[in-house]
Order: sequence, then structure tokens, then C-alpha cells
Amino acid sequence: MMLDILFPNRCIRCSRIIDADFPVCNLCFDQIHFTHNNYSEDNFVKEKCRLLFPIENAFALMQFEKENVSRKLIHELKYRSREKIGKTLAEWTTERLDFNDQKPDLLVTVPLHPKKLRERGYNQLHLFAETLSEFYAIPFDHEVMKRNHYSKAQALKDKVNRLKTENVFSMTKGISGKHILLIDDVFTTGNTLASIAWEILKSGDNKVSVLVMAIDE
Repeated sequence: MMLDILFPNRCIRCSRIIDADFPVCNLCFDQIHFTHNNYSEDNFVKEKCRLLFPIENAFALMQFEKENVSRKLIHELKYRSREKIGKTLAEWTTERLDFNDQKPDLLVTVPLHPKKLRERGYNQLHLFAETLSEFYAIPFDHEVMKRNHYSKAQALKDKVNRLKTENVFSMTKGISGKHILLIDDVFTTGNTLASIAWEILKSGDNKVSVLVMAIDE
């Protein structure tokens, strides 16, 4: 209690004092541009993925825009040790995502290289996926994919290097006949997702759908 008084939780955007369980105040929450995607129908995310690999369905929670609240949320989640923001984003997702009759069989997160995982201390996607897993009663597996090479963050790469994803990922176990929901934080070029998707698709009679926290248009 004393710590809450001395170091109150503040909105990550405007610094207003807020409840300890929330990352943003109500006013800043209203500034978030949610996509309102329909998972099982055509949408912008699905169209972009379809150019890169065969996809079943796709959903993005937010628009990832310069100086937008969504960018600040994901930056805090990834680089400021605010892992609990992943749970909040998952809860916002459950309020907006309906799988209808196309519920996936397995949730798979984009992996970090072990060195990056040690540096950060956590994978920013794990709590997000685990919260979704509990809500939708879909199993998750964080060990299906592994990242073969250590690299700097996507945001720090130039455009040419962001396109170099060949042999970056590989599967650690055989999976066949599954509809896999591949989860990432931000959709930029889509090449990271495509690299993983092709590994999944070529390993057996699998199908791939995509869920991202935000899409950078």
C-alpha cells in the first residue's frame, strides 16, 4: 500500500494516476485505434498475409501508428519490462475476437532467440497467448518453433535486412493435421510470419491463421 502511495501507477501516455491493473487511463484508451477486424472474413491483415503464404484467417487488435497509444503499449511491453501489458492486450482481444466455427487447434508464438530471451527476461507474447489459451480453451505451445539466429530487433533493422528471413526459424517437433494460430506483436512486412508459416505448412497437413497485437500500415 505504501509503495502505491509513493509510486502510484501512471498512464503510460499522459502520466495520469490510474488503477494499478491498467496501463492507460480512460481518456487515452479512447485514443486507441482498434481495427474491428472480422477474423473469419477478408480483412487487411488477411490480404497482406495472402500475398506471402496460404492463410485461413487473420486478426489484428490495433493499428500501429506513429505517436499512437498502441505503439507506446507495445514498446512498454517489449522494452520496459511491462510484461503484464500482454495480459491486458489479450483481454481486449477476447472482447473483440470471435472464432465462430473456425477455432484453431493450437496457439504458437513467434520465438525469441535464447540470447534475446535472456536479455529481455521474458517473451512478450507468452502471457498474451496464455491468457487467450485460458479464455478460448485452446492449448498453446511455446516450444514448437525455434529461432536459429540472433538478430537485432525488427524496429532497428533497415528495410533490406528486414526482408532477410530465410532459415531464421525451424520446427522442434512434428505437427500434422492441425490448424495453428500464429501469434506475433506487430505485423510490419509480414516476412517473419511468412517464414514461420511455411515451416508449419511444409511439415504436414497443417493450416495457418494469424493473430497480431497490431498492424503497421
